[in-house]
Amino acid sequence: MPVPLAGLRTALILTGGGARAAYQAGVLAAIAGLLPAPTRNPFPILCGTSAGAINAATLACQAENFRAAVDNLLSIWRNMRADHVYRADPVGIGLSGGRWLSMLALGWLLKNPPRSLLDNSPLRHLLARHLDLGGIDRAIAAGALHAVSITASGYESGESVSFFQARGEVEAWRRTQRIGSRVRLDIHHLMASSAIPFIFPAVRIHREYFGDGSMRQQAPISPAIHLGAERVLVIGAGRMTEPQKRLSYGRYPTLAQIAGHALSSIFLDSLSMDIERIQRINQTLSAIPEEAREAARLLLRPIRTLVIAPSKRLDHLAARHARALPWAVKVLLTGIGAMNRHGGALTSYLLFEQPYTRALIELGYQDTLARAEEVRDFLEI
Repeated sequence: MPVPLAGLRTALILTGGGARAAYQAGVLAAIAGLLPAPTRNPFPILCGTSAGAINAATLACQAENFRAAVDNLLSIWRNMRADHVYRADPVGIGLSGGRWLSMLALGWLLKNPPRSLLDNSPLRHLLARHLDLGGIDRAIAAGALHAVSITASGYESGESVSFFQARGEVEAWRRTQRIGSRVRLDIHHLMASSAIPFIFPAVRIHREYFGDGSMRQQAPISPAIHLGAERVLVIGAGRMTEPQKRLSYGRYPTLAQIAGHALSSIFLDSLSMDIERIQRINQTLSAIPEEAREAARLLLRPIRTLVIAPSKRLDHLAARHARALPWAVKVLLTGIGAMNRHGGALTSYLLFEQPYTRALIELGYQDTLARAEEVRDFLEI
């Protein structure tokens, strides 16, 4: 029998954001440094989406030693290069660009149109080298992990599917446009969850093709609650609030600006709304005596949340480091207006290069230390 978990109800939610997910590694490094016993996993429930799914899986595989899992995550992100995630060589970029130009010019003649802007087959090899997904079963059996979920979006059904691996008592769930499906997680689930629309290809799982889990994920915190969480730490991939300014640049938005705006709405907006919704529910429940809630069989329960998100705009940070990209990628992005400050949002998701990822790690680390007392209080350190 698995050993009962201490702090069973604490969940960690890692959101999507491509290269921005390096920020999460910095936050986790700071948290590990605050723990009195850093090898003990403080998050027995792990939920990840998109690039956050890869980070969550890394933690789950080594949940028996939290410090070692964080160190592994740091090593991956500190040494990241774009060609670890997608083909960034001139031939790879040229083939991709050529296919898209052919489709635009001769689409009616093509039997096999391009499936994505970039070829992310290197990511599959990276995951195979660094992840021992068999460690999830071992961590659950040892009592170091209660559940881990990876969310992807079904292109045919339109459903947000949280594939999860968990202890036996955890049940699957179904709600409007979102379900929880018990599976044995593998690389296909990670590739599907991180398949950014248009940029990376969809992945077939059983009978359906899936893409990035942030799409149509209207309740990002929901999987953690279904898995039994009572308190949730969320690590975001962008500022939760932006200054309300309307600036006119006198120019039509570039393709990069439009794409970056679309990706930001996918990765950031639903999380902000879900956190606001939970806060309203918590306030309502606090006004109802517990006896009254029980008498009315009100199944809702208060969920304590803590959100750690970047204190700086990551599109501006990406614009400062964009020159680190391989020249073939820079040529591609320059053509759509992504190599300047106004196109930095798109670049911030694709800039898998050390100067940027290390800057994100440092930002995450410092942001967390600045809120060390909040973190200690939340984790009851």
